[in-house]
Amino acid sequence: MRLLQKISRNIIARNLVLAFCAVMVFAGLSALALNLFTRHSQREPVPDFIGINIAEVEQMAGREGLRLEVIDSIYAPMYGGGAVIEQLPASGTEVKKGRRIFVTITSHQQKMVPVPFVTGFSLRQAKNMIEMAGLEIGELRYVSNIATGNVLAELIGRDTVRRNSGRQLEVGSGVTLVVGKAEDAAWVDIPKVVGLTLGEAKSRLWERGFNVGEVRRDEGINLINQKDAGVYRQSPAYGRTAALGTRISISLTLDEDKVTQGSTAVDREARQAIHEREAQRALEAAMDAGAAAMEEASSTPDITE
Repeated sequence: MRLLQKISRNIIARNLVLAFCAVMVFAGLSALALNLFTRHSQREPVPDFIGINIAEVEQMAGREGLRLEVIDSIYAPMYGGGAVIEQLPASGTEVKKGRRIFVTITSHQQKMVPVPFVTGFSLRQAKNMIEMAGLEIGELRYVSNIATGNVLAELIGRDTVRRNSGRQLEVGSGVTLVVGKAEDAAWVDIPKVVGLTLGEAKSRLWERGFNVGEVRRDEGINLINQKDAGVYRQSPAYGRTAALGTRISISLTLDEDKVTQGSTAVDREARQAIHEREAQRALEAAMDAGAAAMEEASSTPDITE
């Protein structure tokens, strides 16, 4: 009590105490306001939006205090248009109110894109132009021509694509390329596509002049999750050689261990194939050398006294 009386009589002390109290009250109110506005440490799980129409998802997000942003659309007829097929963060992830949720939805119809004119370009250039347009190579057809590796014609069905034709196709559609090949063109090494995604595998095969054969998919793979699948087997195998235009079949899985095991297996098989090929070449070279020696010996005049 005496201390309080002394402070009340001392103007400076009284003002210091009042200022300290004011600061403490302000700090407390600020902390309370901050907690109310940011809901500090308050997190709620993200709802599962997969398979729900975007209009309903927007209402759900609003009720949960979340912000929704559509980042992409994919044509998937089995889901109908406007359904959410992917979300980030995933359902069940605990987030604060106001968090932005990114979703991918299905489109009502496939997007149409212009077909690039690639006749006259090298196969590699043509492949890049077609992929950048959102299309694919449906088939590589080789014809005897000195312009090896150059695109001689571009077809949609039986129709030839002309310059400035204005043709359009659905995203992901394939065009046929007629490519030149010398009559004595050597066989080409088959590239390794095990460990790649389907899109990456196709691109690598086209670039080397091969066609994509049968695509086998493990159970559970669909149009939506296919982009996450990896190649775990290919036939003919990596390390072998084949003629340009050969079809390479591939198998897809969502099992990462299966992909790793497949990659290890094809590397081992490739080393064995290369060893066998080198041994065969050495044998052929030895046989050619022996035949040449015998021919030279037989053509040498027999000088007798």
